[in-house]
Amino acid sequence: MLHREMVEFGKKLKERQIQEWRGYYINYKLMKKKVKQYSNQIEAGALEQRHVLKDFSRMLDHQIEKIVLFMLEQQGLLASRIAQLNEQQEALLEQPDISKISELREAYREVGKDLLKLLLFVEMNAIGLRKILKKFDKRFGYKFTDYYVKTRANHPYSQLQQVFKHVGLGAVVGAISRNLADLQDRQGSYLSIYDEPALPLQEPVVDSLQSAVDRLTHSTNFLEFLGQHALIMHDELPSVVEEHIDNQRYHFMSLILNLANTFLYMVNTYIIVPTADDYSTSLGAAPTVCGIVIGAMAVAQIFSSVYFSAWSNKSYFRPLVFSSIVLLIGNAMYALAYDSKSLTLLLLGRVFCGLGSARAVNRRYISDCVPLKIRMQASAGFVSASALGMACGPAFAGLLQTNFKIFNITFNQVTLPGWVMTIAWACYLVLLSFSFIEPAREIEGDDAPEKSSAAQNDKLEKGLAQPLLMSTENEQDDDGDQECDASEEAPEESRQPANSLGAAYRLLTPSVKVQLLIYFMLKYAMEILLSESSVISSYYFGWTTSKVSIFLASLGLTVLPINIVVGSYISNMYEDRQILLASEIVVFLGILFSFQFIVPYSVPQYVCSGLIMFVAAEVLEGVNLSLLSRVMSSRLSRGTYNGGLLSTEAGTLARVIADATITIGGYFGESNLLNLTLFPSLVICIGSIVATCCTYNSLY
Repeated sequence: MLHREMVEFGKKLKERQIQEWRGYYINYKLMKKKVKQYSNQIEAGALEQRHVLKDFSRMLDHQIEKIVLFMLEQQGLLASRIAQLNEQQEALLEQPDISKISELREAYREVGKDLLKLLLFVEMNAIGLRKILKKFDKRFGYKFTDYYVKTRANHPYSQLQQVFKHVGLGAVVGAISRNLADLQDRQGSYLSIYDEPALPLQEPVVDSLQSAVDRLTHSTNFLEFLGQHALIMHDELPSVVEEHIDNQRYHFMSLILNLANTFLYMVNTYIIVPTADDYSTSLGAAPTVCGIVIGAMAVAQIFSSVYFSAWSNKSYFRPLVFSSIVLLIGNAMYALAYDSKSLTLLLLGRVFCGLGSARAVNRRYISDCVPLKIRMQASAGFVSASALGMACGPAFAGLLQTNFKIFNITFNQVTLPGWVMTIAWACYLVLLSFSFIEPAREIEGDDAPEKSSAAQNDKLEKGLAQPLLMSTENEQDDDGDQECDASEEAPEESRQPANSLGAAYRLLTPSVKVQLLIYFMLKYAMEILLSESSVISSYYFGWTTSKVSIFLASLGLTVLPINIVVGSYISNMYEDRQILLASEIVVFLGILFSFQFIVPYSVPQYVCSGLIMFVAAEVLEGVNLSLLSRVMSSRLSRGTYNGGLLSTEAGTLARVIADATITIGGYFGESNLLNLTLFPSLVICIGSIVATCCTYNSLY
């Protein structure tokens, strides 16, 4: 990965301040020093904890009030300017003048540019408030953020809401947008932007304003919501260099091949699900051994995610080639196990497939090599490719209903998935060899020689992981800020990524751990539903492979429509944390409704409960990963052991345990399998709901 030396927030804040407004920004440096003073005084017994909480709350209130009053003052000035321009516009309606209309439009644009400055001012302060609250919580071990946000944000005179919800600024954005739209040539149309909200308005300043508003409110659209599923971590406030990835490093065909790898791998994962129980039975094993067959791939993926993430520090092409070769071999082994009558060969084939999982490379390529302006679309493409592969895998399995032999090699419904994927990976390998271009990895500085990415990463990986709590003079927080009065500049090691899973784990706050628990829960529940579907449906309803394939493909096809609804509408109406808790409750109800309480177990109950659980889990995944990216340390946005890897490991571990649960549950008989496997899902879901409630006010 192309690493860059990260500058701590205090220095970024100073660099990005609008100079004439510098006295109105949050005094981040002063507050950091104050936190350190509190710590020293408490250790010396000179100050009580309750006095610290009271004094720090008063200081925060003062800082927020300073920001809000200035914001309201500027907002009033902007409103006055717009009112004056509106009067000029009314006069032009009586005596139209093309030159004056052009001048008026330019004047509205200038107001828009000044409003954009104000929105960026609010954004910088909102980030600063979040960071200082996190620093205080970590230093003292309190849930101060929970207390402060709950008491201030929910108060009728809340000034905190002015910062985090920019109350009133939306009206100014709307006024500028409406008037620019009215001045735009609409061929005499009497309709306004309110009548046709989707009507394109070719005004860059309006687009910039809307982007700034979205960042402040975390409001989103379909592509952004979908892209959040990829959990491609970025700093909350990227440096100037990071904002402009060299376009020469971006190659469209390479991106398409990267996404194709994602699609094929997901097809490879789910194409065997409808027939795994039949394959196990044909080799003399119990149908529930399908849990081990399906889970073998996930077990190997736990390890492959780490070495592929490390390998992508140096190359993207070679890991993708290696992945394709290993998957080609693994699928061939899977297919040949039938004629060899070897369950061992079958499992080894699936292990090989897991060892070829290059999803870490797929994520890193998008993060490193795709320009910021289209990275959201590329992230959404990554998730869409995964969802499409998840739906196509079972669908393809349902089509492979044949039985013949060529040279004593059997081609039937259980072996054809392996052969089809072998051919698919062979074709992909050929395309990869001719069309993928390895991106350049040089880092260009203003006064520094070019350095290779590999050398830079070797330097970064040597950094020692810093513990979360330190009592030394040079205490570091999770963003690399230094508790040093003399300088704002933190030592280089403090800005480096974690160099091991243990170091990464030590950077996890309670809020992050809760979000990872939720991710584990939803992946566990989904894996139970999908992996045991062929066994359950065959036992209770006598479903054929084709019917199971249709059911699983139908579930997969709901992913994109559900994300359109949530990303375009629901996420703009409710906070992420509200959607998170509601989705967890719906998942809980879906699991509860899936239990076999009455006999006979009916198809409507199974299908409806499965659909409710799956859809709610999909909604939950989007908001869960969105919140995770916001509460996670910026040191986990880069390096081998990044936030994306941690989430992948949590999800993969959930799948492994779920598949093992299915196989273990099979020893108690197929009649007990459903309830035995659903019970752990129910317990974990209840635990995640309780944990969410405990950290609810810190998820903002």
